[in-house]
Amino acid sequence: MRAKMNGKAMGMVGLGVMGRNLALNMEEKGFSIAAYDAWPDPVDRFVREAEGKNVAGFKDAASFVAALERPRRIVMLVKAGDVVDKTIAALRPHLEAGDVLVDAGNEHFSNTERRAKELSATGIVYFGMGVSGGEEGARHGPSMMPGGAPEGYARLKDVLEAVAAKDPDGGACVTHCGPGGAGHYVKMVHNGIEYGDMQLIAEAYDVLRTLGGLSNAELADVFSEWNAGELESFLIQITSEIFRKKDPDGKGDLLDQILDATAMKGTGKWTVQDAADVGAPIPTIATSVDARMISFAKSARVQLSKLLPGPTPSVNAVDKRQLIADVRAALYSAKTCSYAQGLHLLRLAGEARSWGFDLGELARIWQAGCIIRARFLRRIKAAYTTDPKLVHLLADASFREELASRQEGWRKVVAMCAERGLPLLTMSASLGYYDMVRRERLPANLTQAQRDFFGAHTYKRIDREGDFHTDWSA
Repeated sequence: MRAKMNGKAMGMVGLGVMGRNLALNMEEKGFSIAAYDAWPDPVDRFVREAEGKNVAGFKDAASFVAALERPRRIVMLVKAGDVVDKTIAALRPHLEAGDVLVDAGNEHFSNTERRAKELSATGIVYFGMGVSGGEEGARHGPSMMPGGAPEGYARLKDVLEAVAAKDPDGGACVTHCGPGGAGHYVKMVHNGIEYGDMQLIAEAYDVLRTLGGLSNAELADVFSEWNAGELESFLIQITSEIFRKKDPDGKGDLLDQILDATAMKGTGKWTVQDAADVGAPIPTIATSVDARMISFAKSARVQLSKLLPGPTPSVNAVDKRQLIADVRAALYSAKTCSYAQGLHLLRLAGEARSWGFDLGELARIWQAGCIIRARFLRRIKAAYTTDPKLVHLLADASFREELASRQEGWRKVVAMCAERGLPLLTMSASLGYYDMVRRERLPANLTQAQRDFFGAHTYKRIDREGDFHTDWSA
């Protein structure tokens, strides 16, 4: 039992949207809060918003740290990178051995590991924790992915379990992911899966709108229906609501007034980069990152649209009901590949870095609170609980059967769009991935021969052991 001393139970550094709301969530669950920001205005705003609650606001690091019970527990929610280092530098002179300092932002896992190593010599426990769910999740229950020394998690467990979202069985959507930067790594891959999921939904929307001629009102009804079935998820739900939103300026549907250029903050890119480092293929996630970059280059696309030949996608005579059914099958199948790739990356990265991820447990904590929460995560949890050594999610019998029953629609959608010039960069990448991993022999024999031809890299044979080199020009 942790000894209590006078002072606030939890410290929050950074009072932007996420920090402010997570602090209010903690206070609501019975933990008194000391809050600090390097800028005075956020502190004043937070104190006004939290009037009557058990909180205190501070505008200097020394007073903030002094107001906390010891050993201290401090959560930082500040911009990743240099701002985290500057925040640690401001707090460090006032901290003592045994204090726990948590970075709950979207930080690169390697920076978390560096900082943990630097602070360990002082006795300060440094923790990295991914937090998903946005403003609403932070306020009412996020999914949290903490990583670091086990003693740090033991010190944080009571507050984290209290504020976390609850899964369908009532469990808190938080778990100790592993040592070092494991927590931030899991959040990074979570965001990579999110990128893939979002792009797949956008492509499904494009097919139904551009080739099927569905109005936004019809699309809202379709997505609402999908959300009542196997595609039930947070992203499908909010998409149905987006279709119904009217422009406050009276220009019709708001969605139609939004520029088609998507920005990104880095976690998707980091996921792709580390997947290459550990040798994990994630084409659904990788192409979703590519899609954002292509969309962002709006001026170049406008110019090229006037130069490059090809079919112009448009509404044609289609059976709307059949098209909706085929797109539903394609979206579910491609979505499964996105989650499967992310989980496979976690398995390989966990093995390479001795993190030992429990994939079933990670699927459990993603069932509520986070952006990628979805009905079928419960079945993903069951698959890895039944077989913790499952080599790949697509090897699970239930998912094999589901993709088998949906293949025809998936293939029809991809083929039709290729023929009509409608880009399905990510949905077709999912199908290509599926077909590659299920194929016993690939044309990589030719690639190996080419590498040996121009670089003497050698190759292996199918009929005997060893490495071989051929003088191909002789």
